[in-house]
Amino acid sequence: MPLRERARAVLEAPRFQQAVIAIILVNAATLGLETSEVAVERYGTALTVIDHAALYVFVAELLAKVYVYRSRFFADPWNLFDTSIVTISLLPVASGLSVLRALRILRALRLISVVPSLRRVVTALLNAVPGMTSIVLLLGLVLYVAAVMGAKLYHDTAPDYFGDLPTSLFTLFQMMTGDGWSDITREVMDEHPAAWIFFVAFMLVCTFVVLNLFIAVVVRAMEDEHAEQSAEAAAQEALTVRETNEAVLAELTALRAEIRELRDRVPVTPAGR
Repeated sequence: MPLRERARAVLEAPRFQQAVIAIILVNAATLGLETSEVAVERYGTALTVIDHAALYVFVAELLAKVYVYRSRFFADPWNLFDTSIVTISLLPVASGLSVLRALRILRALRLISVVPSLRRVVTALLNAVPGMTSIVLLLGLVLYVAAVMGAKLYHDTAPDYFGDLPTSLFTLFQMMTGDGWSDITREVMDEHPAAWIFFVAFMLVCTFVVLNLFIAVVVRAMEDEHAEQSAEAAAQEALTVRETNEAVLAELTALRAEIRELRDRVPVTPAGR
């Protein structure tokens, strides 16, 4: 077997993928331990060695993939994703560039490209982005209308929440997430008892309608992704069965030809002699 084929077999082996996952998890744990001063003081050298060893393994894996897949390596977006993360980790880290040190934890995101189930979820989310455009526009329109109404109605009552349009937008966005919306509503209701109608209607429209539309779009995208994966698996299985049947038929044809050739070589003895 050629060296490239042997390298491909190693890269695509389940045990190798499991080893990469284990290294990613260990590296993520060591990066988390580096946030503890006690852990760094006691095991700083060991944590640094593990961190560098994991990085070298990731670089070797990428180089092996480039060697095996050649130009096809760059056609896979997940390979480009892994390359960008490892490249960020290879950037020189000076004492003043704490941001680059913090970005090393991005290596944990490589689990997305290594674990097939996570990869399918992310692919489904990306496929759902076009369908979310109209929902985002609808949500922005609802927020803008409600923010203008809130600034007009409750400017004097709660200037900290509805003093101007940007403040009102931020307050309503905070309420949409469910953070302290009842406290804001009660404060306004002390001066405007009927204000609950405005806030409850806003919460119903945003939380129970618009956000559920987001969920519906994402679920639909995940179902489509699952159906596509199932169709690809079925097509691959059918192709494998067809190739197997063709191989069997070829073997049968060759056997028939050999039998016919042997029959022609055997002399026919007349009966009765």
